[in-house]
Amino acid sequence: MGRFLYWMNVSLDLRIEQVPGDDGAGEWLRIDEELHREFNARARALAGMVQGRVIYETMEEYWPRAREDASLPDFMREYGEIWTSAPKVLVSRTRHSAGHGTRIIGGDDAIEQLAALKAETDGTLGVGGAALATQLLRAGLLDELLLFTHPAILGFGRPLFDDWGRPIELDLLEQRSFRQGVTMHHYAIREASSC
Repeated sequence: MGRFLYWMNVSLDLRIEQVPGDDGAGEWLRIDEELHREFNARARALAGMVQGRVIYETMEEYWPRAREDASLPDFMREYGEIWTSAPKVLVSRTRHSAGHGTRIIGGDDAIEQLAALKAETDGTLGVGGAALATQLLRAGLLDELLLFTHPAILGFGRPLFDDWGRPIELDLLEQRSFRQGVTMHHYAIREASSC
């Protein structure tokens, strides 16, 4: 059985974007070559990516073109290749087609379809998007968090989870610090099925 891992850049106050559409482009993020290469290695190791519509469309807009853009550094072109060629699932009620080997899951039984995907997958599935991660957490399907915490306090903006008002107990699996002051914490969610 696979594992769902919610991977996100966060501020110290667990905000993922300051304003809508900030996804990965916020000035508060400190993504340098060292950190990007870490992202590349972790993305390459995933069995697949499961993304909500907003984050998928942000990625779809940039990364397929980035892999062939000679003006970009090699580590960014590499991530473009990783994202474009990785098995992907788009969770959306409104999209009915997508390129780059992307399967679409939507409708009233999306969580059941995601549970089946998890059961048939060998390895870790990276999850992108707060709404999707919250739905997986509610269903007891979210297994791990991979948080890259940037040294900024936003004070407002979108939180790590949408509409979640209960404690979540975690076990630290690994941690690391990067030169720009970013820290990585990888957690297992305790008793994921009882959330």
